[in-house]
Parts: sequence; structure tokens; C-alpha cells
Amino acid sequence: MKYLLFIAFLLTIFSSVFSQSPVSKQYPSNYFRDPLNIPISLAANFGELRTNHFHMGLDIRTEKRENLPVYAAADGYVSRIKIEPEGFGQAIYINHPNGFTTVYAHLNSFFPALADYIKKKQYKLETWKIFLDLPPEMFPVKKGNVIAHSGNTGGSEGPHLHFEIRRTSDDTNLNPMLFGLPIPDNTKPVIQRLAVYDLNQSIYEQTPRSWVLKKSEDGNYTIIPDTITISASKTGFAITAFDTQSASSNPNGIYEAVLYDNEQAVLSFQMDAINYNDTRNVNAHIDYKTRAQNGPWLQQLFELPGYKHSIYHLIGGNGVIDISDGTVHSIRIEVKDAYGNSSCLKYKIRYVENGSNNHPAAGKMFYPMMVDGYEDEDCAFYIGEKCLYDSVHIQYSNPPPLSPGAVSMAHSIGALYIPLQDPFMVRIKTNRPAERNRILMERFDRKKKEVKKPEWQGDWASARFQDFGNFQLVLDEEPPVITPHFKEGANLSRASGVAFTIKDNFDSYKNFRAELDGKWLLFTNDKGKAFIYKFDEHCPRGKHQLKISVEDEAGNKTIKTFKFIR
Repeated sequence: MKYLLFIAFLLTIFSSVFSQSPVSKQYPSNYFRDPLNIPISLAANFGELRTNHFHMGLDIRTEKRENLPVYAAADGYVSRIKIEPEGFGQAIYINHPNGFTTVYAHLNSFFPALADYIKKKQYKLETWKIFLDLPPEMFPVKKGNVIAHSGNTGGSEGPHLHFEIRRTSDDTNLNPMLFGLPIPDNTKPVIQRLAVYDLNQSIYEQTPRSWVLKKSEDGNYTIIPDTITISASKTGFAITAFDTQSASSNPNGIYEAVLYDNEQAVLSFQMDAINYNDTRNVNAHIDYKTRAQNGPWLQQLFELPGYKHSIYHLIGGNGVIDISDGTVHSIRIEVKDAYGNSSCLKYKIRYVENGSNNHPAAGKMFYPMMVDGYEDEDCAFYIGEKCLYDSVHIQYSNPPPLSPGAVSMAHSIGALYIPLQDPFMVRIKTNRPAERNRILMERFDRKKKEVKKPEWQGDWASARFQDFGNFQLVLDEEPPVITPHFKEGANLSRASGVAFTIKDNFDSYKNFRAELDGKWLLFTNDKGKAFIYKFDEHCPRGKHQLKISVEDEAGNKTIKTFKFIR
């Protein structure tokens, strides 16, 4: 009996300990090798904060060079191939027998047998942009086989290899730094800034108080003075922090943060597993408003009510600290990297009643997890249940039309500092319904514009958008412009290929097609810039006729024919 009581006591102790901090995932160590043959130096790590997404792998530097050999990280088979103008550019997926998939992106080229197969598929399907699933027996690979050469394709802004490890069963991305890759890291994370919020009101309808932190002699962090007084009975905290690896000053993302209130763990987050379906939820993890207004990255240590599939572990609550008792609360925030190096921030906070200085925000209040809308004489919009992360007032107004081709009033909806998880629907009434076939719905703000082909119901056009802003209907009757990088009838026998630049008044061209002497021809379009064809067996020596056709979002089409000699 004493033995059973002792075991029960131990289980109680262990349960208490483990309930305060999530148990680290155990992944196979040393199963995967370095995908390059140079020391790993990171330009970015897993979970790093990016605009509208978490970074989902490791960006491994290639010494500012391209065409370094890329090696299979373990035995397996090529399961997928992706080629696209942005995003991954050219990428290989390899499935491994242990239930994981590795991904290698921004490649310049594939190994010869695979490259030949892809090219044949592109000609058969008549598309350069491609996403292929391959059977296990087609391209098996061994650990250390050269599978590709590194590059700078797609959304890459400089030569590097983007490397991911995923769980094959559900395609969830895992932190590669938990798999024992040879990445030296003996440095502690740096905590730069603390922000404090009033969680009695919307996160988007306040400006937090913030402090630049002081590093103490013991290597930890504090604020001066070390006690915060605030008139918010329910508070939340956010931090600016980064991590480095040994012999590198590059600021990468942190792995873990744990919030303690009077030494009781309340909430934590770990950058260990994120699915691409949830990567946009970075906007619920950061103070989106502060960042949208050119402020610092602030990682919140509280969970917003509309943030589902979150990275948070709710240990003793959702991160909301109730200080209405008026006593001093000792707060500790512990920040770690994937190798256990840690830094600590300590301070105190106390509630002081000061009356309410909050002024009601303009607009209609919308709530997460609810469907609601707004309807006016010429405009309506609808917010779905998964659109918002927090409650917020959304304003509507009528600014003057800003595009010369406007065929409706302009409508301002919401604010740019309110993020949307799912697209919301906008409906606008036009005064030119007879021309609907060439009418687009345009969204514009101070930074960018975008257009979409709307759906119609009577005089009303509807389309979905991922951001708030200004909206109007515009008439587009202007076809794309095709500009060759060579002269008509030119002798190109010494050239490596041909190229074209495509321009459109709304930057919405699509359906580019090239035919050489009546047969489809493969043009690349890396980064969405020039369309390029490099001479190969599909263009023998002699005279040729090349037909280029391009269509824009409104359906305007341009077709041009060019002659050249090779």
C-alpha cells in the first residue's frame, strides 16, 4: 500500500510539473543529414515572423552562390514536384519511410532524369507552372544523392536553400532544428521590448504601453522602474525578441516563450509544428496593428478569441492576467531557443483604478465566430465566422472614386490594421450594368491595388477579399501589352533564347500562351517578370513564326505574331 501511495504521489508531482510547460516532441535525431555540403548558416529559422505568414522551414545560406549540389537528406522517393513563379519557385518533395517528408525549394535545376520527365509532362499538359504527385517506384533516392542544384527561384530574395521537414500523414510542418541537424547554437535569445495591453477592449482599438528592456548583470532582463501600474483590470503582454546561432549575428525567430503570473505558468507557445493552412494565423500571434503602422514585431502572450488551431498551450488560462485584486503581481517571461538556451524577463504589475478614458469607436461592432454584415443603398459587406480574430468596430464610408475607369461609387470598409483570417464578401452596385463583362472589382489602399472578376446578381457585383480597404467597380477595356526583347525578323542564331515582357493596366494578366510554328512552346516566368524561352530541341535552326497570346482578368486578349531566324 505504501508503494502504491508513493507511486501516486510521484504521478501527482509529474502531472503538476508537466502541466506547467508542454512536453517537448521527440523526433528522430541524426536521421536526416545536412542537405548541403557546407556548414549550416541560417538566414531564417522555423516559425520566424513574416508578413501574413510564419516562416515554415530553414533558409540555409549558400555563401551568396547558386548551383550548389543539394543532397537527399535521407533515403526515400521523390513524391512531388512544384514549379511556380512565386513561392517555392522550383521545389522537390521527398517522402521517407519513417513517416516524414523533406522539401527543398528555390532550386535552379533538378537531377537529369527528373528534369527530363518534368519537361515532357509540361509539354504534354502545355503548362510551365506545374504541381505533380509521383509514385514511389518512379524516382527512388538514397541519402546523400544529388537531387538538385540550389538557386534563387520563386519568392526568394537572394541565393539560398529553403528546407522543410513535414509529417507525411497530414503535411504539417515540423521544426527541423528538433531533428539533430548540425547547427551550432550556444547563444541565448535576446528580449528587446515589452508591451502591455488592456484586454477589456479590442486589441485593434488601443495602443499598448511599451518599454525597451534593460539587461541586468545576471544576463536577464527587466524594466525601469520594475513595477507597472495600469488602470486595466485585465491585462496581456507581448514581447519583441530574437535568437541567433553561434558565430552569427543574424536575428532569427525564437522557439518558445512561457508566461508566469506569481510563479504559476499561465500560457506558452512553441514553434514546433504549424500547418500551411494555419500559417496566416501569424496575424493573430503578433500585434498586427502595431506592425501595420510600421511598429516592431510584438509576439502576444495571450490568445485572441478567434484564433483557432493556435500555437499556444493554455496551461492556466488564455494569457489574460486578472489584476483587479489590486495586489502586486510578479510576472516572469521565459524565452528559449530550440536548443534550450534561455533568457528571462521579470517585472511587477499592479492595478490602479483611474476611471474610464475609453471613447467608443466609430462603426458597427463585429465579433469573431459570428456571421454578420452591413448593407447600404449601393454597397454591402459580410463578415464570416472565421474572418476576425478579435471583436472590433468596422467603419464604412464613401471616399471619392480614385480610378478614372470607375463605374460605381467608392466604398471604404474597415481599416488596414485589422487582419482577416478568411476573405470577406463585398457587394457593390454599378451604374453601368450593360458592360458587366468587362467590369472588375478593385481594392486599393496606400500601398497596393488588386482586382477580381466579380460574380453578378442583377446590378450587384460581388467578390471576396483578404484585406480591408477601398473598393469600387472599374471598367477595363484595355488589353495587355506584349513587348518582345528582340526585333521583328531578327537573326537570333547567336542568342540563347527569346523573352517577352507583359504589361497590363491592372497588373492582372493571365493565360499566357506561346506557339512556335503552331505547337505549344515552354516559356518560364520566374518571379512573374519576363517570359523566357531558352533555345532547345523544340526550336531547330531556320525560320520560325512565334505566336504569343495573353488575356487579362477582364477577358481582354492580345495576340501577336513574331518572326525570327535561329
